[in-house]
Amino acid sequence: MGMKDKFQDQSEQWQEQAKQKAQQAREQGQQRGRPGQEQGQRRGKPGERMRDEETERLQREEQDRFDQDYDV
Repeated sequence: MGMKDKFQDQSEQWQEQAKQKAQQAREQGQQRGRPGQEQGQRRGKPGERMRDEETERLQREEQDRFDQDYDV
């Protein structure tokens, strides 16, 4: 078995493991869900929500500036 094959096999194994872990995380998230709670609903303290919204706003502004730089 060549080095290329060895690394390719290892890469495929890691990808499969990542898929399995992602599936397990989804299943655990569904099990922990509360009845009547929307999936996209934010959780946490109000201050945390404000920080998240501020982060999102800053990211949008940065993306807008980036887009303007490349719009000709």
